[in-house]
Amino acid sequence: MLPEKRLRADDTLMADMNEENHSMSVVQPLLTDMYQISMAYAYWKSGKQHNEATFDLFFRKNPFKGEFTIFAGLSDCLDFVENFKFTESDINYLQNLMPHCEAEFFQYLSQLKPDLIMIEAIQEGSVCFPRIPLMKVSGPIIFVQMLETVFLNLVNYSSLVATNAARFRIASGKKIKLLEFGLRRAQGPNGGLTASRYSYLGGFDGTSNVLAGKLFGIPVKGTHAHAYVSSFNSMKELDGQTLEPNHDMNGHEISCPQEDFVSLCSKWQKVLGAKLNILAGECNEGELAAFASFSLAFPTRFSALIDTYDVCKSGIVNFCAVALALNEFGYRALGVRIDSGDLAYLSTVVKNVFEEISESYDLPWFSELEIVASNDINEETILSLNDQGHKISCFGIGTHLVTCQRQPALGCVYKLVELDNIARIKLSQDVEKVTMPGRKRAFRLYGRDGFAILDLLQMPEEPPPQSGVRVLCRHPFSESRRAYVSPYKVEELYEVVWKDGQRVGPAGSLESMRQYVHDSLRSLRPDHKRSLNPTPYKVSVSDKLYQFIHKLWLENAPIGELS
Repeated sequence: MLPEKRLRADDTLMADMNEENHSMSVVQPLLTDMYQISMAYAYWKSGKQHNEATFDLFFRKNPFKGEFTIFAGLSDCLDFVENFKFTESDINYLQNLMPHCEAEFFQYLSQLKPDLIMIEAIQEGSVCFPRIPLMKVSGPIIFVQMLETVFLNLVNYSSLVATNAARFRIASGKKIKLLEFGLRRAQGPNGGLTASRYSYLGGFDGTSNVLAGKLFGIPVKGTHAHAYVSSFNSMKELDGQTLEPNHDMNGHEISCPQEDFVSLCSKWQKVLGAKLNILAGECNEGELAAFASFSLAFPTRFSALIDTYDVCKSGIVNFCAVALALNEFGYRALGVRIDSGDLAYLSTVVKNVFEEISESYDLPWFSELEIVASNDINEETILSLNDQGHKISCFGIGTHLVTCQRQPALGCVYKLVELDNIARIKLSQDVEKVTMPGRKRAFRLYGRDGFAILDLLQMPEEPPPQSGVRVLCRHPFSESRRAYVSPYKVEELYEVVWKDGQRVGPAGSLESMRQYVHDSLRSLRPDHKRSLNPTPYKVSVSDKLYQFIHKLWLENAPIGELS
């Protein structure tokens, strides 16, 4: 989740708070599970506070029944580490919470700094896969242990919503615009901001969330609600309102129409009603008044929600009437939004009307007006609309994007894999939950076609795979599943992002990470990305790592006895 402002005791936001003041963020050391503090004290009590530990942050299964995940949240993790500090009030609270603990322990906590930890990670925005650590965190065990809850919180949802957004982008195709409309359905204001930021990273084109636009530079889009339309009853409510003519592309003011703008809207409604065989009484006059009023407020970016009453018999006629009146004053409307009904059918009807008007009045731009569809859209809805042959040019998606209804949690975990240079393993009767011990390096192997073949984990002392050199790749837990791969290209996945108390390298911008998502997805074969029954992507280990895992497994697994 993204940093959110801490509240006063009276639950009101400090109006004068500096937006960049991370010390006032709820993403702070106390945003953790109690057992992290308890373990910190127990580690300290047993004298283990200087033990060097390495933790891997990874997930075990791709979300949404897919075969890829987008890694997001790394920049937020680094922001947290950069500003990590227990405040005086934090220490006072913990002393009250744990009165039996020695004063020296709380003094130790107050002096903790991230100077001795190192973080390696794959690049934010990368396509990633189960069991490949997204982040490797090394340092004194108390410190790196206490990073667990916050890191998981920051990575789990960010990666989930970025992946969801990428799936919507794949389903809709490259040419369709995608807008995030989920703030009102998000899990709180912090969840809403996180969703806006990481859906944009995952491939969306804009958001309705104004604060997200301010904080992250995301394009902000929006029209109006049904309430605005139903608040008008007749064109008489617009008496006396006027519109100044616009300038044409050459900078010359166009000639002012003989009629006023409001009268022109009514005139065009009658003309279009006759042209489209719609009875005069079927077009709602209040809707026409609402559209005309909205266009007077926003003549250069007029778009309208046309399903308040009837799209085919009222909404589309009234919109086009106002759009043609605007045209006479030198303005071009932007498009319409449909929020209910048969979206494939209605979008086709609307497109046909746009094309008919474009041809009849020699207005080529009219046929290209935008058709936005909303109405509880999910990934399956888009795929179905694709099969039906819709004419939608933009989807506004809210609930199913930001709440990730198909899978509300990613399931990242944070596991100890090494302590004082000795590999550690967690065993389980569920093989999927057995960890891969020790420090590891990760590589992505590509074929000649430019697509990724598999990801390979190996021990740090092993030489990296080489282009054109055959390497044995094994399933980590199934002895018979193995294959030789001769990669055309090899990419090492990890880079150091935090060392010696500071970031390593510049922080990536949201735009650059968004572009990296696009580039990274292009490296996957289409069958890995398809929605229905995608081909599993292989994650393998080197033969040496395979032997090491199973040796350590046998050393740590209890031996049963039968009698």
